[in-house]
Amino acid sequence: MWSTKQHRKKGISIYRPFIFGSIATPIDPDNRPANINDDHTHTWTIYVRPCTPHPDLSYFIKKISFKLHETYTNSLRTVESSPFEVTETGWGEFEVQIKLYFVPEAMEKPQTIWHHLKLHPYGENAERQREKKEPVISECYEEVVFNEPVETFYDMLTSSGANVGRGKGSKGSKQASMGGKKGIPAERVAELPFDGVYSQKEEGKELDRLRQAIKTVELMVKEERRKLEEREKTLADLRTEDGAAVKGR
Repeated sequence: MWSTKQHRKKGISIYRPFIFGSIATPIDPDNRPANINDDHTHTWTIYVRPCTPHPDLSYFIKKISFKLHETYTNSLRTVESSPFEVTETGWGEFEVQIKLYFVPEAMEKPQTIWHHLKLHPYGENAERQREKKEPVISECYEEVVFNEPVETFYDMLTSSGANVGRGKGSKGSKQASMGGKKGIPAERVAELPFDGVYSQKEEGKELDRLRQAIKTVELMVKEERRKLEEREKTLADLRTEDGAAVKGR
């Protein structure tokens, strides 16, 4: 039994990563379910999921509510166990309000995030995706931050069965792992896994792409400056020639 009068872990912030997003698939006209509206074009699922290979989120999340478009029957859907997701059919895109409710031990207020339900592909590969009727995935990496959690919740987050997130000490402290020795919960880390969609490897690739993009932009700016200097020189020469012509009349 946990007490409502608990001390908080001063100077401590614990982060827990997760992914939220949606996946939408065009409905096959030849295999169209009989129980859906005639104007619905896609089957979609909106979700909140752990970052692989992290465990289930329900050790710190009690329930999640998804506020759909008001045209849906029972537009506020609440999911009280994993998997935290809602599946529906529809024809339009809209903003979904996602509210995370934490376990009672957390003694924390709910947190709200928003997700734009995307049904149609965009970008350079959009035409190919439409032709092949590929699923459209739109998701984001996010972290929930518990600042100075109460002691009971801190123990839950850092127990051996909750190997996600990172415990961060007060200013000047080190985020050193305790190694998970017997009887001593290891201090957890929220470093991205090496492999996967959201991973150190993919993060490194994205940073490389950004660096290359910066170099490309710098070269483009340099080239434009060169062209501007040439135009200014040409304009100055024309003005000089025009002035000389006027004097000679």
